[in-house]
Amino acid sequence: MKKLVTTFKLFALAMVLSLTSCQNESTEVLQDNATKKESISDLKKELSPAQTLSNNVQIQLEESKKNLEQYLKNDLQITGINVLGTLSTERGIAISQNLISSKDTYVAFGNITDPNSVKVGKIGSFNSGEELSAAQKGLTDVIAQEVKMNTDVLEITWNHKGEQFTSLCFYNKDGIIWDNVLGGLVMMDRGSNVETSTDTQAKVVSKWFKEWWTAKWLWGSKRGEAGYKITIYYNGSTVSNTDVSDWGNISLGKAKSESKVIKRTGAYGQCRYALGLCTPTGSLSFNSSNFSVSFSGLGSNIVSNGTKSLYP
Repeated sequence: MKKLVTTFKLFALAMVLSLTSCQNESTEVLQDNATKKESISDLKKELSPAQTLSNNVQIQLEESKKNLEQYLKNDLQITGINVLGTLSTERGIAISQNLISSKDTYVAFGNITDPNSVKVGKIGSFNSGEELSAAQKGLTDVIAQEVKMNTDVLEITWNHKGEQFTSLCFYNKDGIIWDNVLGGLVMMDRGSNVETSTDTQAKVVSKWFKEWWTAKWLWGSKRGEAGYKITIYYNGSTVSNTDVSDWGNISLGKAKSESKVIKRTGAYGQCRYALGLCTPTGSLSFNSSNFSVSFSGLGSNIVSNGTKSLYP
């Protein structure tokens, strides 16, 4: 009898696993089919006529073209712009989410000032499984949070090393909100920015050192920054105290920043820092055991981990 019960339990477990697998497969098929059924033509049905491009959007597109040409030459070019209309229904927003996150849609990532880092292609060709799902969720979250009713939509035609493709660009009178290529790529300084200063006027002499990394939109305006600042207080050659602060922020992306003092007094002050910025298709995680930030997934990113010593 005991053997019979055990056999039945194993059979029941196998059935549950089989049903779960079938349900997962069915869900994936339904999701794929839903995406395949929707197209730019379906989106156009949910749009009302749009006004002409605002001066802000025109400037951003022209500056993006110039920067792409300067750093990537002819590898990636904007070859056409077609205003589609204004989102006038909630269904239009839902279709937009599906279109920009489909595994067959094109994305780009990398730092255009470093051409070797730039990657362009269908999102499904870069990621699979959990990483693909995370990247797709990052894109749908951008639309859910940033794209509202009366947002305008245009279609950009691109040429990437002879291959033609299009992307959807969402914008308003103030400027571009999101595009998988324009928003996926960044401009970043290859090195850090540094400032230092000494205050000898206060009762306790202090000195600080600040270092930060900056990301820009393709049209040149600031998009994000991560950095730290260490300050020492001293008398003569002896440090009496050390402070450190950190920060990280980015528009339409993710940021992490951590810092701590590891030598507070003595001949010098020392801190440890862990900083990261990335676009929405990627992820950042902080490991407290080795005090570091790491990047995973798909997307443009800046990650900097290290220590800094400051002497009187």
